[in-house]
Amino acid sequence: MIARLSGVLLEKGAESAVIDVGGVGYLVHLSLQSMGALPPEGDRVQLRCHTHVREDALQLFAFATPEEEELFHLLVSVSGVGPKLAVNILSGMPATELASAILHSEHARLTRISGVGKKTAERLVVELRDKIKTSGLAAARTPSQPPPFAAADQALLSALVNLGYRPAAAERTAEQVRRSLGPSAPLEAQLREALRLIAGAP
Repeated sequence: MIARLSGVLLEKGAESAVIDVGGVGYLVHLSLQSMGALPPEGDRVQLRCHTHVREDALQLFAFATPEEEELFHLLVSVSGVGPKLAVNILSGMPATELASAILHSEHARLTRISGVGKKTAERLVVELRDKIKTSGLAAARTPSQPPPFAAADQALLSALVNLGYRPAAAERTAEQVRRSLGPSAPLEAQLREALRLIAGAP
């Protein structure tokens, strides 16, 4: 099993990247949070990995932070949540915010994440609340406090810059996305809207 990759970032897309390790290119799947933390192409990068083996494929899921990796392993322990859905859930908000939302049974926030319906949100809370309580993953905030949307804005800007867009253009696009979708939209939806705006799609 591959648990860590350290090498040169060759390519990066919206949801995956290629890491050159000793002349071998490894395709890794990442959440939008981790994508936003990647350095520019050509720079060195080090990522923790989870190797997922199926009958027809071997996939690598990578994480920029130990908190995200830990939460990923908790997510895939939930019935009905596979690695792809877990990464999609992690794209919705930073790991500590997600852990806090689960800990405090914030079903409304969880269902705003693409791919998370009411039943999935309920399973996440029921199956992970106690585990998160003992893990120390949850951010120190109470449910009455508003979620820190500024962090999500920064993640969108980082993701756009890392995809090669100039900071000024990324800021303008992020502002358009905020006006279009609102500040509480999941990061995945924000990035999709940003790419649509940049491409000039109707």
